[in-house]
Amino acid sequence: MKQVVQNYKSGELAVLDVPVPGCKPGGVLVRSAYSLISTGTELMKVSEAGMSMLGKARSRPDQVAKVMQSVATNGVPATYRKVMGKLDSYTPLGYSLCGVVEQVGPGIDDVKVGDLVACAGNEHALHAELNWVPKNLYAPVPDGLAPRHAAFGTVGSIAMQGVRQGEPQLGEVALVIGLGLIGQLVVQLLTASGVRVVGVDPDPVRCELAERLGAAACGDPASAAVEAAVAELTDGHGVDQVYLAAGGGSNQPVELAARLCRDRGRVVDIGKCRLDLPWNAYYEKELDVRFSRSYGPGRYDPEYELEGRDYPIGYVRWTERRNLACFLDLLARGSVDVEPLVSHIADFDDAVETYQRLKDGDLKAVAVLFRYPEHKGEAQAPEVAVPAVRRGGQASTPARSANSPVRLAFVGAGNYATSMLLPHLAPRDGVVLSTVVTTTALSAANAQRKFGFAEATTDLDAVLGDKSIDAVFVVTRHSSHAELTRKALLAGKTVFVEKPLALTEDELAGVLAAVEESGNDRLQVGFNRRFSPLLQEARKRFGARTGPASLRYLVNAGRLQHGSWYLQQGSEGSRFAGEGGHFIDTASWLLDAAPVSVYAVATSGNEDLQVVLRYPDGSTATISYVTTGAAGFPKETLDLVADGKVLRLDDFVRASVYGPKKWVSSRLPKARDKGQNAELAAFIKAVRTGGPMPVPLESLVATTAATLAVQAGLAGGAPVMLADAR
Repeated sequence: MKQVVQNYKSGELAVLDVPVPGCKPGGVLVRSAYSLISTGTELMKVSEAGMSMLGKARSRPDQVAKVMQSVATNGVPATYRKVMGKLDSYTPLGYSLCGVVEQVGPGIDDVKVGDLVACAGNEHALHAELNWVPKNLYAPVPDGLAPRHAAFGTVGSIAMQGVRQGEPQLGEVALVIGLGLIGQLVVQLLTASGVRVVGVDPDPVRCELAERLGAAACGDPASAAVEAAVAELTDGHGVDQVYLAAGGGSNQPVELAARLCRDRGRVVDIGKCRLDLPWNAYYEKELDVRFSRSYGPGRYDPEYELEGRDYPIGYVRWTERRNLACFLDLLARGSVDVEPLVSHIADFDDAVETYQRLKDGDLKAVAVLFRYPEHKGEAQAPEVAVPAVRRGGQASTPARSANSPVRLAFVGAGNYATSMLLPHLAPRDGVVLSTVVTTTALSAANAQRKFGFAEATTDLDAVLGDKSIDAVFVVTRHSSHAELTRKALLAGKTVFVEKPLALTEDELAGVLAAVEESGNDRLQVGFNRRFSPLLQEARKRFGARTGPASLRYLVNAGRLQHGSWYLQQGSEGSRFAGEGGHFIDTASWLLDAAPVSVYAVATSGNEDLQVVLRYPDGSTATISYVTTGAAGFPKETLDLVADGKVLRLDDFVRASVYGPKKWVSSRLPKARDKGQNAELAAFIKAVRTGGPMPVPLESLVATTAATLAVQAGLAGGAPVMLADAR
């Protein structure tokens, strides 16, 4: 593999071929996607390496002291050989990256191969194609967060630990001195904490950037504008806290901190700057000077970093790893935006040239990322496989009397089952609600009492083994859908599973493996919108088309209530993964084809998604899935344009078709009909007669694969091809 290294004696930078690190217990082997150049710390090391021996000594008096101690202990010759040997060796660079887990070491159970993780550490998150990273120095990347943004995890943790040391309170005013990479992140973290921020930096471009990212005012340290802004925001009292995020040999930052800080304010040193504290100024205001140690508690503790011994959360709330995970969460929710900080993305092969340009000043940057070969991306569209449906074994249509009632079992009896499905099934002739299965006895008893189930139980295996039950409805949390569907198919049951069918490609493959093993392909996913009578009529009125179509689908999803299990993305998948299949299925049904590619892009924080689907005949469908719209606006509006005709659907209340003749539906007198009743009728008919399922299994698989591709597209920032895996 390749790795960026530097010879501290000669200053030489190189990309070397080195052995792949082993995957030791207690950690994971990570293949880098993006790694971040710290334009402060790393450039300081690069610059120091280019100095003379005297210059190196002057810049690192701490190391000189160690050398002198070694001379006293071991003598000059031995010390000289030791120092020269160390100087004339290659040392690594880098400490912040995002990559994909390639191998999992013994003792690791929180991530698996293929997971995206952010990594930290100047010995473990190096500018290298592969790194071994111990458990407490990586954190899983939240769904939807782009790898290049997750690569900021370590520097974000450094900024976050500095802010924690300042103990900001709502309504306070802070001064951030130095608006480089760390300073820009500190500004955003403080702003997110409800603190008003004044920034200081001699670079007007960085000042302007900080103001765009939330600072109330920024300016040159020598300008009167900074003092005026502080006076105005604090009524002349001075700022509550100062964050020193500057580097260099000037003592100006600590002097400015004393001048602009209020009585008994807090001064936090994050960067590496000169700290000759003016005694009178700090004494008279009784300033509280604090230091921020890198990423947080655990740093420099080998038992924590290397052996994976975590600190109890009751005693140490924010450790290195918890800071890293917290910063990634803030990125994913849009509370912090690092995209404006990315000045340049360089291919990893161009690392030496990039460092040289930074050192020479040709490349002026706040943040620079290395992009590794597999993530040039961007140029080569990634793929999500659409698994082939293979039907093995015997014909799976169950033998049953056409006159006997259809006996149903429900696995799950939550809000959707009890409000959207069971009210349509309970009064239906020829249907018997046989058994309801839930994880808690009381919810099963409630469903039994309300809808008339013959039995209520928590024993799923007993239901799957009951030969009198014709069909099983899976209406549980998303994370369990695929496994429950797989078990029911293997048990020979006809299955109705609410969307989504699967949350991962592996889960989808598992369902299809059950189909192949059992020969049972009797499966329906709850994509009900294609069954809506209003949309069915509009499609009929629109008629056949000869040319490609353009479809726009606006989903005004709205915000979820606090505590909703839909927000548990780590276990239940993203919100779009859970319900996006509805809209993809509707588009594919209207266009009468399965998509061949998916491109997805999100606003900051991934709150609003734009998903573009491309179809074999050149048709496109754009799904705008938004959570930030007005609650009073209709939830779903759809337009289909082709061949000089337009189909318009207004939230399943009104539809119209414009063409040679105009057709407009009458406004429905009752509630919106999104097709659940018609879908259930078609499903029950298929169970009763043994006829074809309402939607071909191939279509269900294609929709599920396209939904999964949205997440892959958000992570990779490029179109995702949907490839037949045949």
